[in-house]
Amino acid sequence: MISKTKINKRMKKKTNPKAIEIIKKLKKTNPEVAKLLARPIKKQIKINLEQIKEKEDVLIPGKVLGDGTLNNGIKIVALSATKSAIEKIDTAKGEFIKISEEIKKNPELKNLKLIR
Repeated sequence: MISKTKINKRMKKKTNPKAIEIIKKLKKTNPEVAKLLARPIKKQIKINLEQIKEKEDVLIPGKVLGDGTLNNGIKIVALSATKSAIEKIDTAKGEFIKISEEIKKNPELKNLKLIR
């Protein structure tokens, strides 16, 4: 597991103020997700809809891409998503929520399966 000091060092290189705010909040409640979000952009997680096979709500510490289809209506919490991914999630009667909004309701991000 990565130390909070290393997360702080990675955070200093970030230029997106929203991402910095999210990482600061998660550093205390969910350091594993904070570590994944503090990665460099080149190593940021990108998941296509076809890779999401779970039947429960999921957390993606990165971006959701619109390649493929979603078969079940689940809640997907992610840093961001493409327009086509959001449209396909809505078509499948699912729900897309940004991590920043979910932290307000669920600060520890409980009951969400982490997908890397």
